[in-house]
Amino acid sequence: MLDDRSRALLKTLIEHYIAEGAPVGSRALSRFSGLELSPATIRNVMADLEEAGFVASPHTSAGRVPTTQGFRLFVDSLLTMRPLEDVEIAEIGDSLRPCPPQQLMSNASRLLSQLTHFVGVVTTPKRAAPKIRQIEFLPLSSTRILLILITEEGDVQNRVLFTGQPYAAAELAESARYLNQHFSGLDLEQIRNRVRTELRALHNDLQTLMTAALEAGSEALASEEAYVISGEKNLLDAEDLATDTQHLRELFDLFEQRSGLMRLLEHSCRAEGVQIFIGSESDIVPGLASLDGCSVVTAPYEVDGRIVGSLGIIGPTRMAYERVIPIVDITARLLSGALSAQNPA
Repeated sequence: MLDDRSRALLKTLIEHYIAEGAPVGSRALSRFSGLELSPATIRNVMADLEEAGFVASPHTSAGRVPTTQGFRLFVDSLLTMRPLEDVEIAEIGDSLRPCPPQQLMSNASRLLSQLTHFVGVVTTPKRAAPKIRQIEFLPLSSTRILLILITEEGDVQNRVLFTGQPYAAAELAESARYLNQHFSGLDLEQIRNRVRTELRALHNDLQTLMTAALEAGSEALASEEAYVISGEKNLLDAEDLATDTQHLRELFDLFEQRSGLMRLLEHSCRAEGVQIFIGSESDIVPGLASLDGCSVVTAPYEVDGRIVGSLGIIGPTRMAYERVIPIVDITARLLSGALSAQNPA
């Protein structure tokens, strides 16, 4: 437990450190805290805070910097939040107007990155196998065909089929018409189970084409990302991270491998409201040591009152939490509203 004086000095130290990025000395604390304390008193309080684990003294400076424990106390009980202005909320809402779900995820991820200048990430909801509304074949060359799949949700997937033989435009149109007439409204697995017998009615060339289309379609829909990530390059501009190339390399590897970060984001879905993982706190998920020196700010989003995913930002621990937290919170709320609006009960 810290007394009011210690809390006030710690709050001042962290706010000044976030703004300037350098160890904070007693003189700066005396100037910015608004407390009428002697330098000796401030030094004594800083020594107590350091002993308690809230601040640390880099050996290159007489000033002090906050530790993970210090940041945790700051965001939990000392932070003065800066609510977003109405015009900012309206701009976020305009960027998250109802549209196909996958596009909404991409918009939200990109928006988080743009607003915070960090990495924006949105997990995509786990959902039942999508039902196919329409299949089209577009000839690209004599042996290359573009497969176009349109789901009932409006998502579009394209895949190029490399065939061992040429197909006439009339044959492609016949194949698409047959599939759309007989299998529209089914998912690809249901279609696959039925075509094994029903395609016997067609001649062998079209059987080969449709089988290839089903395989490619399954791969296309299965390859949808577990989460959408934007703005990784923003970390190159983060002063606290840009000088450590090895750390940056580990972070980019983490983004590419995805599984560890996905587990952290899934963990945040099990709690209400904004969750903040500071530095080594991300170690609740094994294998995330590369997030040391970073903070992850997340919030769950809903469809019709049911949590289906989470979103958030990844950046250095030295970030403007008073602004980032409301951005993540409002974006989650508006994404929930946009998804629920196009999915009426």
